[in-house]
Amino acid sequence: MNDQDRVDALTASWLAEQPEVVQGEFQSEFELVKRVARLHVLLEEVLLERLRPYGLSKAEYDILSTLRSVGAPYRLRPSELAERILMTSGGISNALRRLEGRGLVGRATDPADARSSPTRLTSAGADLALEAVRDVVGAQTALLRRGARPVTGTAEASQALRAVLIALGDTAPRSRTATALD
Repeated sequence: MNDQDRVDALTASWLAEQPEVVQGEFQSEFELVKRVARLHVLLEEVLLERLRPYGLSKAEYDILSTLRSVGAPYRLRPSELAERILMTSGGISNALRRLEGRGLVGRATDPADARSSPTRLTSAGADLALEAVRDVVGAQTALLRRGARPVTGTAEASQALRAVLIALGDTAPRSRTATALD
C-alpha cells in the first residue's frame, strides 16, 4: 500500500531540483499549502458533480446555502452575502439575477443602491438549498469515508486548520446580533 500522496512526490521533486524552496523551516508550510489546495480540488470536484443536476453554479449554490443557513426569513443584503462567501459585488449581482430568474430568490429594489437591497430565498429556493446542501455534504462526507482506508483524524485536522486560519486573522465576522448587544 502506498503511504505517499501527490504532495510527497512534489516535495521530493523540489528537494531534488531546488532544495532551498522547501527544505528546512519552509517544508511544513509548503506541504500544508499544497495539501490544502489538493483537498480543495477533490472536494470541489464532488461539489460540482453534485450541483450539475440542480443546474446550479458554485456561486449560486454558495448564495442559496448561505441564505438558507441564516434561518427564516432567509434574508441578507448582497454586501453581507459577499462578505460571507468571499465574492465580489459584481459576482453576487450576476448570480442573484440568475437565481431570481429561476424564482429561487427575491429582491426588493432600491434605485439608489441595488447592493443594499435585501435578498431573500423564496419557498422554492429554501427547499432547493436544503436539498442541495444535504446532497453536497453527503457526497463530500462519502468522499472522506470511501475506500478501504477512510480518512481518520478529520476532527483533529479541522481543528488544526481552524487554528491556522485564526492565526492568520481569518475570524468570523461579527454578527448583527452581537453588534446590537455591544
